[in-house]
Amino acid sequence: MRAFDHDGLHYFRFGALPDNGAVRHAVFSRHGGVSAAPFHSLNMSMSVPDERDRVYANRRRVYGLYGRDTDSVVHAHLVHGADVARVTQADNGTWVEHVDGLVTDQPGCVLSMNFADCAPIFLYDPRRRAIGLGHAGWRGTVADLPGAMVRAMTAHFDSDPADLVAAIGPCIGPCCYEVGAEVIDGVRGVFAGAEELLRRAGEQGSRGAGEKNGDRRNFDLPEANRRNLAAAGVRAIETADLCTACRTDLFFSHRAERGRTGRFGTVFALM
Repeated sequence: MRAFDHDGLHYFRFGALPDNGAVRHAVFSRHGGVSAAPFHSLNMSMSVPDERDRVYANRRRVYGLYGRDTDSVVHAHLVHGADVARVTQADNGTWVEHVDGLVTDQPGCVLSMNFADCAPIFLYDPRRRAIGLGHAGWRGTVADLPGAMVRAMTAHFDSDPADLVAAIGPCIGPCCYEVGAEVIDGVRGVFAGAEELLRRAGEQGSRGAGEKNGDRRNFDLPEANRRNLAAAGVRAIETADLCTACRTDLFFSHRAERGRTGRFGTVFALM
């Protein structure tokens, strides 16, 4: 990813995805907003106890880069699942219920989701001019939210998975994501080579607690989602390689900040 600054906003773009007059995207850092600690400063979410006026001021700053506001952007009510909705301009200003993926091929449709450790998933079909934005925590990853997004784009837009370009945004990395039995069992139940995704706490590159937590592992969330995309037939996949828990100077992290934090925003737009 490459970093950009505009009117005090600090954000990132993927090299693999276009950002031009027709298709635009960004992953925003936690900087450039008006929220006070512990949500400082560009908190985009009302799911945390930030002040409403500050959140909406932050949204106006972010969406204003695209000539939009909250009432002209499509949001999702995230539930850590694998359901995907097709949306159009008619959905602008709404929160689509109980989904973790949005897809569209309609110009004028702007997709937005917020994060604080879960993995942002971007999908782009340059042939059909369609886009998708998804949210994959461990539950969505085990349920194959990325694969569900690929299948939705195939069903709705006749996308060929081999044509798709994918990007996985900043999320908690295996260095910091210590997990217990529920996650370990879930990963082992669906992934071939699951042990490669579950480092023992204390292994090189892991910040787990070592021998005292022998029944715990560190889960490689971005790699698991990369494997999901590849299994669905996607060939071009870029990963951000930024751990939100390590980089609380740039991003909000629910894990590292013990739940007292905000949510950083992502935008994917067909203009």
